[in-house]
Amino acid sequence: MTVRIITDSASDIPQTQAEKWNITVIPLKVRFGETEYLDGVTLKPREFYEKLVETDEVPKTSQIPPFEYEELFRKAREAGEEVLCFTMSSGVSGCYQSACLAAQMFDEGVTVIDTKQFCISEYIIVERAVQLRDEGKTAGEIADIIKDEMKDCHVIAVFNTLEYLKLGGRMSAAAAAAGNLLAIKPVLTIEEGIVKLIGKARGSRRSNNLLSEAVTKLGGIDFSRPLCLGYAGFNDELLQKYMKDSAYLYEGHEESLKIAEVGATIGTYSGPGAIALAFFAKN
Repeated sequence: MTVRIITDSASDIPQTQAEKWNITVIPLKVRFGETEYLDGVTLKPREFYEKLVETDEVPKTSQIPPFEYEELFRKAREAGEEVLCFTMSSGVSGCYQSACLAAQMFDEGVTVIDTKQFCISEYIIVERAVQLRDEGKTAGEIADIIKDEMKDCHVIAVFNTLEYLKLGGRMSAAAAAAGNLLAIKPVLTIEEGIVKLIGKARGSRRSNNLLSEAVTKLGGIDFSRPLCLGYAGFNDELLQKYMKDSAYLYEGHEESLKIAEVGATIGTYSGPGAIALAFFAKN
């Protein structure tokens, strides 16, 4: 029986890539004022950042409702497919709960997995599932492997500004102002489904070094599994600088490097200029 992989746009998997992988990416809804957009469909990443910097209003994203999941699950089951649904972390969104409610409408053939990640770390978990599907693994085998390997999945990110953390209510105005004045850049990760601060650095070079040091502390990159670099904003200039500074991490594996544009889920709080690396650590 074929396997239908479904995920949400918080994974930052573009619809063009979803078509190549033959998977389904459900767009989250993003609202600026009274206007609602479909993440990655009617609102591309660059357009999102243009709107973000043009307004002081923080955009809102809404979770995917159960009926949207149920409709896609039913379509797949009627086509004779088993469903593996990967959701963004239940620690930051109700998408997992919505998908679970929808899955209860089916006696069998639908499995929902909370990736405990989002952004490009969710991306590589889904990509890993695609690899396993294309190797001929069953839905049950894929689910078991992914659940075991999720512990090895990490993302390290550096924000270029604290302004959007302030606007989103994640940091006080005074702390953000002081941090921006001192060129302080937070280095963040996701642990147990929520964002965690792992360091602060003054200036881009030190923050890039902290990012690379965090990768080493986690055991280094397993290049046999997917990895992804991401950037938020209008170009990848800062990401290219990081890649140059940390070339030793990827030596001999340059062909493995994949670059993704970071969309609304993280971009709302990072603003333009953030960079990130998602990878599976060596066992």
